[in-house]
Amino acid sequence: MLMLKEYIIQNWALILVSLAFLISLRTTSFLDKTFANRMCLLILEVLILSVIVFVEFFLNDHGIVWKGRSVLMAIRYSATPFIDAQVLYTLVKKLKRAIFIPAIILAILCFINIFTNIICRPLEDGSIQYGPLRFLPYIIPGLYGSNLIYVLYRRSNKQSMELIPIAFFALTLGSGVILPFLLGPIYSHIFCETISIALFTYYLFSILNLTKQDSLTGLLNRQACYADMETEAGSITALVSMDMNGLKRINDTRGHAAGDDALTTLALCFKRAAKSHQSVYRIGGDEFLIICQQALESDVHLLIDRIQRNLAETEFTCAIGYSCSENGSKSISEMLKESDEMMYAEKARYYQTAGIDRRRGR
Repeated sequence: MLMLKEYIIQNWALILVSLAFLISLRTTSFLDKTFANRMCLLILEVLILSVIVFVEFFLNDHGIVWKGRSVLMAIRYSATPFIDAQVLYTLVKKLKRAIFIPAIILAILCFINIFTNIICRPLEDGSIQYGPLRFLPYIIPGLYGSNLIYVLYRRSNKQSMELIPIAFFALTLGSGVILPFLLGPIYSHIFCETISIALFTYYLFSILNLTKQDSLTGLLNRQACYADMETEAGSITALVSMDMNGLKRINDTRGHAAGDDALTTLALCFKRAAKSHQSVYRIGGDEFLIICQQALESDVHLLIDRIQRNLAETEFTCAIGYSCSENGSKSISEMLKESDEMMYAEKARYYQTAGIDRRRGR
């Protein structure tokens, strides 16, 4: 009973955050079911780890020498990279399960450590003696964390609402590598709370971002486009309009799922081409727009070149138009009209050259 009481006291914040998280995941109807299930599993894993950590240190703090502590330590060291891998697997879509291989290898080494002490071993006085692989349980989570931050940043729209939770995650995962050396084993007491709060924070920002994101492509949506045109009007110097060629034909001959895949592929091409201060929006069915801030016309030409190179790696094409106003002589509505006119002229040339009836082959 004493153990349960102390666990609740030490982990009350974790319990509350986890409970709120689980309730939110189960009551938010528009969340992807796979994502919600993986998040729930992740929260349960963190709670189970918190119990294991508590039992290990409770016994040690009360002077109870228990040979099974090395087993609990093996679980603790193994669980951290598994949780980091699970975070990566949950937050980043279309990752293969091979992402868990480094965590599995570390887990095997951790349990081999019970008999060989190659990582560490608990002493009778409660202290820990470290072995030649002592840094391995920190290196693997560090690699997972770095990979996660890099992938989240690359796949983001570079908007502050997306970058803030990514930065928070970077701080959280970075602390998991640095603080154990500053605080010692006591850091294990706060690791579970730290990762749980980080996940909850990222989740809340993700919910907020859903109001600005296109659900299919992950790009910014039409509403976000209009809002940014209004709030960033003074810094917008160029617009790039894009319209996919042949989407209707793909939908009619290969099905709407193939059409959705095509739009997602195009969105990735645009996102990969965009640099800092270049935001990509899906503003219609097959229509996209890039808003460029503080960009020269030469920057726009380079952007279009990158888009065309990315598209060349796919089976799809699109019409592109642009308008620049480096000196602020054109309004946003004028630039949008000019950009659209150039795009539609290119689209007409595409259909004329291909000999396609636009009404049937759009």
